[in-house]
Amino acid sequence: MTGEINILPLPQAPAPGPSRPQPISGELLKLVPPLEGLIAAGQSAKAEVLSLKQTDQTFQLLLKVTLDNGRQTTVQATSSQPLPQGTSLAVMQPSAGNLAITVQQAIASSVAALTRLDTSQLPAGTLLQGKVLTTQLLPQGSNQPAIYRSLVSLLNTAQSGATLSIDSPQPLRIGSLLSAQVADAQTLNFVPLGNRQEQLAIAAQLASQQSRQGSLNGLINLLQNLPADSELATSSADLRAAVERLLAGLPDHQQLSTSRGVAQALLGSGLFLEAKLLAGTNPGQTPDLKGDLLRLIAQLTPGLPSSSSFNAIIAANTLAQSLPSFVRSALGTLGQVSAKTSPSGFPLPARLLQSLEGEGDLEHLLRLAAAAVSRLQSHQLASLEQSGQTDDGRQLTTWQLEIPMRNLQDIVPLQVKMQREEAPEPEPQQKREERESKQALWRLDLAFDLEPLGPLQVQAQLIQGRLSSQLWAERPYTASLIESHLGNLRERLLASGLDVGDLDCHLGIPPQGPQTRLEQRWVDETA
Repeated sequence: MTGEINILPLPQAPAPGPSRPQPISGELLKLVPPLEGLIAAGQSAKAEVLSLKQTDQTFQLLLKVTLDNGRQTTVQATSSQPLPQGTSLAVMQPSAGNLAITVQQAIASSVAALTRLDTSQLPAGTLLQGKVLTTQLLPQGSNQPAIYRSLVSLLNTAQSGATLSIDSPQPLRIGSLLSAQVADAQTLNFVPLGNRQEQLAIAAQLASQQSRQGSLNGLINLLQNLPADSELATSSADLRAAVERLLAGLPDHQQLSTSRGVAQALLGSGLFLEAKLLAGTNPGQTPDLKGDLLRLIAQLTPGLPSSSSFNAIIAANTLAQSLPSFVRSALGTLGQVSAKTSPSGFPLPARLLQSLEGEGDLEHLLRLAAAAVSRLQSHQLASLEQSGQTDDGRQLTTWQLEIPMRNLQDIVPLQVKMQREEAPEPEPQQKREERESKQALWRLDLAFDLEPLGPLQVQAQLIQGRLSSQLWAERPYTASLIESHLGNLRERLLASGLDVGDLDCHLGIPPQGPQTRLEQRWVDETA
Protein backbone atom coordinates (compact mmCIF):
# COMPACT_ATOMS: atom_id res chain seq x y z
CA MET A 1 0.00 0.00 0.00
CA THR A 2 1.03 3.62 -0.32
CA GLY A 3 0.66 6.51 2.06
CA GLU A 4 0.68 10.25 1.39
CA ILE A 5 2.52 12.51 3.80
CA ASN A 6 0.38 15.46 4.87
CA ILE A 7 0.47 17.98 7.68
CA LEU A 8 -1.67 16.89 10.61
CA PRO A 9 -4.51 19.42 11.15
CA LEU A 10 -3.67 21.64 14.10
CA PRO A 11 -5.52 24.57 15.69
CA GLN A 12 -5.31 27.64 13.48
CA ALA A 13 -2.81 30.33 14.37
CA PRO A 14 -4.15 33.75 15.41
CA ALA A 15 -4.23 36.54 12.88
CA PRO A 16 -1.31 39.00 13.05
CA GLY A 17 -1.86 42.07 15.12
CA PRO A 18 -2.55 41.31 18.79
CA SER A 19 0.55 41.48 20.95
CA ARG A 20 -0.58 38.48 23.00
CA PRO A 21 -1.71 35.19 21.40
CA GLN A 22 -5.38 34.54 22.01
CA PRO A 23 -6.62 31.06 23.00
CA ILE A 24 -8.82 29.22 20.52
CA SER A 25 -12.35 28.67 21.68
CA GLY A 26 -12.93 25.11 22.83
CA GLU A 27 -9.32 24.01 22.21
CA LEU A 28 -8.40 22.76 25.68
CA LEU A 29 -5.83 20.44 27.16
CA LYS A 30 -7.03 18.73 30.31
CA LEU A 31 -4.31 18.63 32.96
CA VAL A 32 -3.63 15.35 34.77
CA PRO A 33 -3.78 16.03 37.68
CA PRO A 34 -5.38 19.50 37.80
CA LEU A 35 -2.93 22.24 38.81
CA GLU A 36 -4.15 25.42 40.49
CA GLY A 37 -2.33 28.60 39.58
CA LEU A 38 0.17 27.14 37.13
CA ILE A 39 -0.09 30.29 34.97
CA ALA A 40 -1.22 33.62 36.42
CA ALA A 41 -4.53 35.06 35.25
CA GLY A 42 -4.13 37.05 32.05
CA GLN A 43 -0.66 35.65 31.41
CA SER A 44 0.53 33.11 28.88
CA ALA A 45 3.50 30.75 28.78
CA LYS A 46 5.41 28.78 26.19
CA ALA A 47 5.10 25.00 26.10
CA GLU A 48 6.70 22.23 24.08
CA VAL A 49 5.35 18.73 23.49
CA LEU A 50 7.90 16.25 24.85
CA SER A 51 5.99 13.04 24.21
CA LEU A 52 2.74 11.79 22.69
CA LYS A 53 0.80 8.61 23.38
CA GLN A 54 -2.64 7.57 22.14
CA THR A 55 -5.19 5.91 24.43
CA ASP A 56 -8.46 5.00 22.71
CA GLN A 57 -9.69 8.25 21.15
CA THR A 58 -7.69 10.63 23.35
CA PHE A 59 -4.02 11.55 23.41
CA GLN A 60 -1.74 11.80 26.42
CA LEU A 61 0.87 14.55 26.23
CA LEU A 62 3.88 15.45 28.33
CA LEU A 63 4.48 19.20 28.12
CA LYS A 64 7.47 21.28 29.16
CA VAL A 65 6.08 24.66 30.24
CA THR A 66 8.36 27.73 30.42
CA LEU A 67 6.88 30.51 32.57
CA ASP A 68 7.56 34.22 32.23
CA ASN A 69 10.15 34.18 35.03
CA GLY A 70 12.14 31.47 33.19
CA ARG A 71 11.12 28.64 35.51
CA GLN A 72 10.34 25.39 33.72
CA THR A 73 8.08 22.55 34.73
CA THR A 74 6.62 19.45 33.10
CA VAL A 75 2.91 18.66 33.17
CA GLN A 76 0.77 15.80 31.90
CA ALA A 77 -2.29 16.58 29.83
CA THR A 78 -4.87 14.91 27.60
CA SER A 79 -6.06 16.25 24.25
CA SER A 80 -8.58 15.36 21.58
CA GLN A 81 -5.98 16.23 18.92
CA PRO A 82 -2.56 14.59 18.48
CA LEU A 83 0.09 17.28 18.80
CA PRO A 84 3.38 15.99 17.35
CA GLN A 85 6.46 15.76 19.53
CA GLY A 86 8.39 19.05 19.35
CA THR A 87 5.32 21.22 18.67
CA SER A 88 5.57 24.66 20.33
CA LEU A 89 2.47 26.11 21.95
CA ALA A 90 1.32 29.32 23.61
CA VAL A 91 -0.81 28.33 26.60
CA MET A 92 -3.12 30.04 29.09
CA GLN A 93 -4.88 28.52 32.11
CA PRO A 94 -8.58 29.43 32.36
CA SER A 95 -9.15 26.87 35.15
CA ALA A 96 -7.22 24.47 37.38
CA GLY A 97 -7.89 21.48 35.16
CA ASN A 98 -7.42 23.01 31.71
CA LEU A 99 -4.96 24.80 29.48
CA ALA A 100 -6.12 26.89 26.52
CA ILE A 101 -3.64 26.56 23.67
CA THR A 102 -2.63 28.44 20.55
CA VAL A 103 -0.18 27.01 18.04
CA GLN A 104 2.22 29.75 17.05
CA GLN A 105 2.39 29.59 13.27
CA ALA A 106 5.99 30.79 12.93
CA ILE A 107 7.23 28.21 15.41
CA ALA A 108 4.90 25.30 14.76
CA SER A 109 5.41 25.31 11.01
CA SER A 110 9.00 24.11 11.47
CA VAL A 111 8.44 21.47 14.14
CA ALA A 112 5.05 19.90 13.46
CA ALA A 113 4.66 16.69 11.50
CA LEU A 114 6.49 16.85 8.16
CA THR A 115 4.50 17.86 5.09
CA ARG A 116 7.09 16.50 2.69
CA LEU A 117 10.45 14.73 2.62
CA ASP A 118 13.69 16.36 1.59
CA THR A 119 14.65 14.16 -1.35
CA SER A 120 18.19 15.59 -1.35
CA GLN A 121 18.72 13.84 2.01
CA LEU A 122 16.31 10.97 1.39
CA PRO A 123 16.36 10.19 -2.36
CA ALA A 124 13.82 7.91 -3.98
CA GLY A 125 14.40 4.31 -2.93
CA THR A 126 15.62 5.16 0.58
CA LEU A 127 14.31 2.70 3.17
CA LEU A 128 12.61 4.42 6.11
CA GLN A 129 11.73 2.69 9.36
CA GLY A 130 9.37 4.11 11.94
CA LYS A 131 7.04 3.51 14.85
CA VAL A 132 3.32 4.34 14.79
CA LEU A 133 2.39 6.85 17.51
CA THR A 134 -1.28 7.58 16.70
CA THR A 135 -4.02 6.51 14.28
CA GLN A 136 -7.30 8.35 13.54
CA LEU A 137 -10.17 7.73 11.13
CA LEU A 138 -10.73 10.89 9.11
CA PRO A 139 -14.31 12.04 8.50
CA GLN A 140 -15.37 11.10 4.95
CA GLY A 141 -18.47 11.22 2.85
CA SER A 142 -20.83 8.23 2.84
CA ASN A 143 -19.62 6.98 -0.55
CA GLN A 144 -15.90 7.67 -0.05
CA PRO A 145 -13.35 5.08 1.09
CA ALA A 146 -12.05 5.25 4.64
CA ILE A 147 -8.82 7.17 5.21
CA TYR A 148 -6.71 6.78 8.36
CA ARG A 149 -4.24 9.41 9.45
CA SER A 150 -1.26 8.31 11.56
CA LEU A 151 1.71 9.98 13.19
CA VAL A 152 4.90 7.97 12.66
CA SER A 153 8.20 8.63 14.43
CA LEU A 154 11.21 7.91 12.19
CA LEU A 155 13.85 5.61 13.68
CA ASN A 156 16.64 5.75 11.09
CA THR A 157 18.36 7.97 8.51
CA ALA A 158 19.25 11.63 8.99
CA GLN A 159 15.58 12.32 9.79
CA SER A 160 15.64 10.08 12.91
CA GLY A 161 13.36 11.59 15.56
CA ALA A 162 11.19 13.49 13.04
CA THR A 163 7.45 12.86 12.90
CA LEU A 164 5.56 12.08 9.69
CA SER A 165 1.83 12.46 9.16
CA ILE A 166 0.74 9.60 6.90
CA ASP A 167 -2.64 8.96 5.26
CA SER A 168 -3.38 5.30 4.60
CA PRO A 169 -6.41 3.28 3.42
CA GLN A 170 -5.78 0.84 6.28
CA PRO A 171 -5.47 1.53 10.01
CA LEU A 172 -1.94 1.23 11.37
CA ARG A 173 -1.64 -0.49 14.75
CA ILE A 174 -0.36 1.86 17.46
CA GLY A 175 3.13 0.88 18.54
CA SER A 176 3.77 -1.19 15.43
CA LEU A 177 6.87 -0.84 13.27
CA LEU A 178 6.75 0.24 9.65
CA SER A 179 9.22 -0.07 6.81
CA ALA A 180 8.70 1.99 3.67
CA GLN A 181 10.61 3.14 0.60
CA VAL A 182 10.61 6.76 -0.48
CA ALA A 183 8.78 7.12 -3.83
CA ASP A 184 8.88 10.93 -3.99
CA ALA A 185 8.70 13.91 -1.63
CA GLN A 186 5.13 13.07 -0.56
CA THR A 187 4.64 9.36 -1.22
CA LEU A 188 5.88 6.22 0.54
CA ASN A 189 5.60 2.63 -0.59
CA PHE A 190 5.25 0.36 2.42
CA VAL A 191 7.12 -2.94 2.34
CA PRO A 192 6.79 -6.04 4.55
CA LEU A 193 8.99 -5.85 7.62
CA GLY A 194 9.99 -9.50 7.76
CA ASN A 195 12.92 -9.88 10.13
CA ARG A 196 13.41 -6.12 10.36
CA GLN A 197 10.78 -5.90 13.13
CA GLU A 198 12.87 -8.05 15.43
CA GLN A 199 16.01 -6.11 14.48
CA LEU A 200 14.35 -2.77 15.32
CA ALA A 201 13.07 -4.15 18.62
CA ILE A 202 16.54 -5.40 19.48
CA ALA A 203 18.11 -2.05 18.60
CA ALA A 204 15.58 -0.22 20.78
CA GLN A 205 16.14 -2.48 23.77
CA LEU A 206 19.91 -2.33 23.27
CA ALA A 207 19.82 1.47 23.51
CA SER A 208 17.86 1.16 26.77
CA GLN A 209 20.27 -1.42 28.19
CA GLN A 210 23.25 0.81 27.40
CA SER A 211 21.97 3.47 29.79
CA ARG A 212 21.57 0.96 32.64
CA GLN A 213 24.68 -1.17 32.28
CA GLY A 214 27.82 -0.98 34.38
CA SER A 215 31.23 -2.66 34.19
CA LEU A 216 31.47 -6.14 35.73
CA ASN A 217 34.72 -5.47 37.56
CA GLY A 218 33.03 -2.76 39.68
CA LEU A 219 30.82 -5.36 41.35
CA ILE A 220 33.43 -8.14 41.52
CA ASN A 221 36.15 -5.94 43.03
CA LEU A 222 33.72 -4.78 45.69
CA LEU A 223 32.67 -8.33 46.53
CA GLN A 224 36.32 -9.36 46.85
CA ASN A 225 37.23 -6.48 49.15
CA LEU A 226 34.20 -6.04 51.42
CA PRO A 227 35.00 -4.67 54.89
CA ALA A 228 34.41 -7.03 57.77
CA ASP A 229 31.64 -4.84 59.21
CA SER A 230 29.63 -4.54 55.98
CA GLU A 231 26.00 -5.65 55.76
CA LEU A 232 26.98 -8.49 53.45
CA ALA A 233 29.54 -9.88 55.88
CA THR A 234 26.80 -10.25 58.50
CA SER A 235 24.02 -11.32 56.12
CA SER A 236 22.37 -14.70 55.63
CA ALA A 237 24.25 -17.85 54.73
CA ASP A 238 22.34 -18.10 51.43
CA LEU A 239 23.50 -14.65 50.37
CA ARG A 240 27.12 -15.36 51.28
CA ALA A 241 26.87 -18.65 49.36
CA ALA A 242 25.60 -16.79 46.29
CA VAL A 243 28.59 -14.43 46.47
CA GLU A 244 31.05 -17.31 46.87
CA ARG A 245 29.52 -19.16 43.92
CA LEU A 246 29.83 -16.06 41.73
CA LEU A 247 33.48 -15.50 42.63
CA ALA A 248 34.40 -19.19 42.38
CA GLY A 249 33.06 -19.38 38.81
CA LEU A 250 35.45 -16.73 37.48
CA PRO A 251 38.20 -18.23 35.24
CA ASP A 252 41.87 -17.31 35.55
CA HIS A 253 44.50 -16.86 32.84
CA GLN A 254 45.70 -20.45 33.25
CA GLN A 255 42.23 -21.82 32.44
CA LEU A 256 42.01 -19.56 29.39
CA SER A 257 45.35 -20.85 28.08
CA THR A 258 43.78 -24.20 27.06
CA SER A 259 41.10 -24.85 24.45
CA ARG A 260 38.98 -26.78 26.96
CA GLY A 261 39.19 -23.94 29.47
CA VAL A 262 38.22 -21.37 26.83
CA ALA A 263 35.19 -23.47 25.82
CA GLN A 264 34.06 -23.71 29.44
CA ALA A 265 34.49 -19.95 29.93
CA LEU A 266 32.45 -19.18 26.81
CA LEU A 267 29.63 -21.49 27.90
CA GLY A 268 29.62 -19.94 31.37
CA SER A 269 29.73 -16.31 30.20
CA GLY A 270 25.95 -15.85 30.51
CA LEU A 271 25.46 -15.51 26.75
CA PHE A 272 23.76 -18.91 26.54
CA LEU A 273 21.65 -18.86 29.74
CA GLU A 274 18.33 -18.49 27.91
CA ALA A 275 19.33 -21.16 25.40
CA LYS A 276 20.04 -23.55 28.28
CA LEU A 277 16.65 -22.83 29.82
CA LEU A 278 14.85 -23.36 26.51
CA ALA A 279 16.68 -26.66 26.06
CA GLY A 280 15.45 -27.80 29.48
CA THR A 281 18.89 -28.13 31.04
CA ASN A 282 19.52 -27.05 34.61
CA PRO A 283 21.76 -23.95 34.46
CA GLY A 284 22.72 -24.50 38.07
CA GLN A 285 24.73 -27.59 37.22
CA THR A 286 27.57 -25.60 35.69
CA PRO A 287 28.85 -22.07 36.43
CA ASP A 288 26.99 -19.37 34.51
CA LEU A 289 27.85 -15.73 35.12
CA LYS A 290 24.41 -14.33 34.33
CA GLY A 291 22.66 -17.07 36.30
CA ASP A 292 24.95 -16.42 39.28
CA LEU A 293 24.24 -12.68 39.08
CA LEU A 294 20.48 -13.31 39.06
CA ARG A 295 20.84 -15.60 42.11
CA LEU A 296 22.77 -12.84 43.87
CA ILE A 297 20.04 -10.31 43.06
CA ALA A 298 17.38 -12.72 44.34
CA GLN A 299 19.25 -13.06 47.65
CA LEU A 300 19.93 -9.31 47.97
CA THR A 301 16.37 -8.13 47.34
CA PRO A 302 14.68 -9.48 50.52
CA GLY A 303 17.29 -7.75 52.68
CA LEU A 304 16.38 -4.27 51.44
CA PRO A 305 14.22 -2.06 53.69
CA SER A 306 10.67 -1.82 52.42
CA SER A 307 10.98 1.95 52.04
CA SER A 308 14.06 1.74 49.85
CA SER A 309 13.99 4.04 46.85
CA PHE A 310 15.76 1.31 44.92
CA ASN A 311 12.59 -0.78 44.57
CA ALA A 312 11.75 0.97 41.30
CA ILE A 313 15.16 0.05 39.89
CA ILE A 314 14.62 -3.57 40.97
CA ALA A 315 11.30 -3.65 39.11
CA ALA A 316 12.86 -2.16 35.97
CA ASN A 317 15.66 -4.70 35.90
CA THR A 318 13.28 -7.56 36.65
CA LEU A 319 11.38 -6.60 33.51
CA ALA A 320 14.63 -6.26 31.59
CA GLN A 321 15.55 -9.82 32.49
CA SER A 322 12.38 -11.32 31.00
CA LEU A 323 13.74 -11.68 27.47
CA PRO A 324 12.72 -12.14 24.75
CA SER A 325 9.11 -11.07 25.46
CA PHE A 326 10.23 -7.77 26.91
CA VAL A 327 12.38 -7.13 23.86
CA ARG A 328 9.32 -7.32 21.63
CA SER A 329 7.27 -4.99 23.86
CA ALA A 330 10.10 -2.56 24.59
CA LEU A 331 9.07 -0.33 21.69
CA GLY A 332 6.05 0.79 23.68
CA THR A 333 8.24 3.50 25.16
CA LEU A 334 10.54 4.09 22.19
CA GLY A 335 10.33 7.59 20.77
CA GLN A 336 8.52 9.06 23.77
CA VAL A 337 11.44 11.38 24.46
CA SER A 338 13.39 13.45 22.01
CA ALA A 339 16.88 12.28 22.98
CA LYS A 340 17.89 8.95 21.53
CA THR A 341 20.90 6.87 22.57
CA SER A 342 23.06 5.38 19.87
CA PRO A 343 24.30 1.93 20.87
CA SER A 344 28.06 1.65 21.15
CA GLY A 345 30.06 -0.71 19.00
CA PHE A 346 32.64 -3.24 20.12
CA PRO A 347 34.09 -3.15 22.70
CA LEU A 348 31.62 -1.75 25.21
CA PRO A 349 33.29 1.14 27.06
CA ALA A 350 34.02 0.84 30.77
CA ARG A 351 31.22 2.35 32.86
CA LEU A 352 31.38 2.57 36.64
CA LEU A 353 28.36 3.65 38.66
CA GLN A 354 28.77 6.68 40.87
CA SER A 355 30.02 5.74 44.32
CA LEU A 356 27.57 6.15 47.17
CA GLU A 357 27.99 6.31 50.91
CA GLY A 358 28.01 2.88 52.47
CA GLU A 359 29.50 1.04 49.52
CA GLY A 360 29.15 -2.26 51.37
CA ASP A 361 25.42 -1.96 51.98
CA LEU A 362 22.93 -4.19 50.20
CA GLU A 363 21.32 -1.42 48.17
CA HIS A 364 24.63 -0.40 46.57
CA LEU A 365 25.49 -4.04 45.86
CA LEU A 366 22.12 -4.52 44.22
CA ARG A 367 22.69 -1.48 42.00
CA LEU A 368 26.01 -2.90 40.85
CA ALA A 369 24.57 -6.41 40.30
CA ALA A 370 21.64 -5.05 38.26
CA ALA A 371 24.04 -2.95 36.15
CA ALA A 372 26.22 -6.03 35.57
CA VAL A 373 23.20 -8.01 34.31
CA SER A 374 22.34 -5.14 31.95
CA ARG A 375 25.91 -5.19 30.62
CA LEU A 376 25.69 -8.91 29.86
CA GLN A 377 22.34 -8.33 28.16
CA SER A 378 23.89 -5.52 26.12
CA HIS A 379 26.35 -8.07 24.75
CA GLN A 380 23.54 -10.56 24.09
CA LEU A 381 21.44 -7.99 22.24
CA ALA A 382 24.47 -6.80 20.27
CA SER A 383 24.94 -10.42 19.17
CA LEU A 384 21.36 -10.58 17.90
CA GLU A 385 21.59 -7.15 16.25
CA GLN A 386 24.66 -8.21 14.23
CA SER A 387 23.28 -11.60 13.17
CA GLY A 388 21.17 -12.31 10.12
CA GLN A 389 21.36 -12.41 6.36
CA THR A 390 23.48 -9.84 4.58
CA ASP A 391 22.35 -7.98 1.46
CA ASP A 392 24.24 -10.38 -0.80
CA GLY A 393 22.73 -13.50 0.78
CA ARG A 394 25.47 -14.54 3.21
CA GLN A 395 24.43 -15.75 6.65
CA LEU A 396 26.19 -13.88 9.47
CA THR A 397 26.10 -15.20 13.05
CA THR A 398 27.60 -13.17 15.90
CA TRP A 399 28.44 -14.12 19.47
CA GLN A 400 29.47 -11.15 21.66
CA LEU A 401 30.26 -11.69 25.33
CA GLU A 402 32.41 -10.64 28.27
CA ILE A 403 34.45 -12.87 30.60
CA PRO A 404 35.80 -11.47 33.90
CA MET A 405 39.25 -13.09 34.08
CA ARG A 406 41.31 -13.37 37.26
CA ASN A 407 44.86 -12.02 36.92
CA LEU A 408 46.47 -12.42 40.36
CA GLN A 409 44.40 -10.08 42.56
CA ASP A 410 42.93 -8.12 39.64
CA ILE A 411 39.84 -8.76 37.53
CA VAL A 412 40.41 -8.20 33.82
CA PRO A 413 37.18 -8.01 31.75
CA LEU A 414 37.91 -9.87 28.50
CA GLN A 415 35.47 -8.83 25.76
CA VAL A 416 35.05 -11.28 22.91
CA LYS A 417 33.20 -11.08 19.59
CA MET A 418 33.10 -14.05 17.22
CA GLN A 419 31.47 -13.98 13.81
CA ARG A 420 30.81 -16.81 11.39
CA GLU A 421 30.01 -15.80 7.83
CA GLU A 422 28.65 -18.49 5.52
CA ALA A 423 28.12 -18.25 1.78
CA PRO A 424 24.68 -18.91 0.28
CA GLU A 425 23.84 -22.53 -0.33
CA PRO A 426 25.66 -23.63 -3.52
CA GLU A 427 23.67 -24.57 -6.54
CA PRO A 428 23.66 -28.33 -7.36
CA GLN A 429 25.20 -27.72 -10.79
CA GLN A 430 28.21 -25.92 -9.33
CA LYS A 431 31.53 -27.69 -9.56
CA ARG A 432 32.75 -29.50 -6.46
CA GLU A 433 35.82 -27.26 -6.27
CA GLU A 434 33.64 -24.15 -6.22
CA ARG A 435 31.45 -25.53 -3.43
CA GLU A 436 34.43 -26.51 -1.29
CA SER A 437 36.07 -23.10 -1.74
CA LYS A 438 33.11 -21.38 -0.10
CA GLN A 439 33.99 -22.37 3.43
CA ALA A 440 32.86 -20.35 6.43
CA LEU A 441 34.79 -17.19 7.22
CA TRP A 442 35.49 -16.74 10.94
CA ARG A 443 36.33 -13.43 12.60
CA LEU A 444 37.49 -12.93 16.17
CA ASP A 445 37.74 -9.64 18.08
CA LEU A 446 39.29 -9.40 21.55
CA ALA A 447 39.53 -6.37 23.84
CA PHE A 448 41.07 -6.23 27.33
CA ASP A 449 43.17 -4.03 29.60
CA LEU A 450 46.02 -5.94 31.21
CA GLU A 451 48.59 -4.17 33.37
CA PRO A 452 51.32 -3.20 32.71
CA LEU A 453 50.55 -3.56 28.99
CA GLY A 454 47.47 -1.34 29.01
CA PRO A 455 44.45 -1.57 26.67
CA LEU A 456 44.83 -4.10 23.84
CA GLN A 457 42.60 -5.13 20.94
CA VAL A 458 43.04 -8.05 18.57
CA GLN A 459 41.30 -8.60 15.22
CA ALA A 460 41.76 -11.95 13.48
CA GLN A 461 40.08 -13.87 10.72
CA LEU A 462 40.34 -17.45 9.53
CA ILE A 463 39.25 -18.95 6.22
CA GLN A 464 40.38 -22.21 4.63
CA GLY A 465 43.04 -22.64 7.31
CA ARG A 466 44.63 -19.24 6.62
CA LEU A 467 44.88 -16.86 9.59
CA SER A 468 45.40 -13.10 9.38
CA SER A 469 45.53 -10.81 12.40
CA GLN A 470 45.99 -7.19 13.47
CA LEU A 471 46.91 -6.20 17.04
CA TRP A 472 46.39 -2.75 18.52
CA ALA A 473 48.09 -1.37 21.64
CA GLU A 474 47.45 2.09 23.11
CA ARG A 475 50.86 2.34 24.85
CA PRO A 476 53.99 2.82 22.70
CA TYR A 477 56.07 0.47 24.87
CA THR A 478 53.48 -2.30 24.49
CA ALA A 479 53.23 -1.85 20.73
CA SER A 480 57.02 -2.07 20.41
CA LEU A 481 57.15 -5.14 22.66
CA ILE A 482 54.49 -6.99 20.68
CA GLU A 483 56.13 -6.04 17.38
CA SER A 484 59.38 -7.61 18.55
CA HIS A 485 57.62 -10.92 19.33
CA LEU A 486 55.52 -11.26 16.16
CA GLY A 487 58.09 -13.59 14.61
CA ASN A 488 57.81 -15.98 17.55
CA LEU A 489 54.01 -15.79 17.36
CA ARG A 490 54.09 -16.61 13.63
CA GLU A 491 56.28 -19.66 14.28
CA ARG A 492 53.93 -20.97 16.96
CA LEU A 493 50.92 -20.51 14.72
CA LEU A 494 52.66 -22.31 11.85
CA ALA A 495 53.58 -25.15 14.21
CA SER A 496 49.90 -25.55 15.10
CA GLY A 497 49.08 -26.24 11.45
CA LEU A 498 47.81 -22.83 10.36
CA ASP A 499 48.73 -20.95 7.21
CA VAL A 500 49.63 -17.47 8.49
CA GLY A 501 48.99 -14.38 6.40
CA ASP A 502 49.20 -10.75 7.59
CA LEU A 503 50.35 -10.39 11.19
CA ASP A 504 50.91 -6.81 12.33
CA CYS A 505 50.82 -4.63 15.44
CA HIS A 506 49.74 -0.97 15.49
CA LEU A 507 49.81 1.85 18.00
CA GLY A 508 46.38 3.21 18.93
CA ILE A 509 42.92 1.73 18.51
CA PRO A 510 41.33 0.06 15.48
CA PRO A 511 39.70 2.48 13.01
CA GLN A 512 35.93 2.55 13.36
CA GLY A 513 33.58 2.01 10.45
CA PRO A 514 32.32 -0.78 8.21
CA GLN A 515 35.08 -0.48 5.59
CA THR A 516 38.13 -0.16 7.84
CA ARG A 517 38.57 -3.64 9.26
CA LEU A 518 40.52 -6.51 7.78
CA GLU A 519 38.42 -8.00 4.99
CA GLN A 520 38.62 -11.19 2.98
CA ARG A 521 35.56 -12.40 1.11
CA TRP A 522 34.66 -15.41 -0.99
CA VAL A 523 36.53 -14.25 -4.09
CA ASP A 524 40.19 -13.24 -3.93
CA GLU A 525 40.35 -10.29 -6.33
CA THR A 526 44.17 -10.47 -6.46
CA ALA A 527 44.21 -14.10 -7.64
